[in-house]
Amino acid sequence: MRLMIVLAGMLLSWNLLAAIDTYQFSSVEQEQQYRELTEQLRCPKCQNNSIADSNSIIAADMRTKVYQLQQQGQSRQQIIDYMVARYGNFVTYEPPVTAATLILWVGPALFALLGAIVVIMRARRRATVTQTLSPQEQDRLAQLLKDTDRKNS
Repeated sequence: MRLMIVLAGMLLSWNLLAAIDTYQFSSVEQEQQYRELTEQLRCPKCQNNSIADSNSIIAADMRTKVYQLQQQGQSRQQIIDYMVARYGNFVTYEPPVTAATLILWVGPALFALLGAIVVIMRARRRATVTQTLSPQEQDRLAQLLKDTDRKNS
């Protein structure tokens, strides 16, 4: 019975062996920069988590790479540029304005404008169709209205 309890405890506690990032920094500023960078870079797997918040393997690799690049003396912008070159603009929470991102921002507005133009054009076409009756059609309409009035009286 004791053996079963010990085995169950070991089985349930295997997560305790998970690695925790422990890095040695030469200054408090360097540590602060590391924390800011890991909060500003997005995990490609988790998508809505920063690499500081994510437990995925790729986020751990990215944190390690940020630390290594920082230890090599690279600046904050150089580290971000490296990550963007490797993983794409997706890893930054504020992607730069490019033709692709501009389409994403302007596209919905253009679509709404195009829809409004179509609605206005169709409404004008209907209005012109109903207003242009020939003299024969106008006479026929007047006759039908008279007939309807006689039946209702």
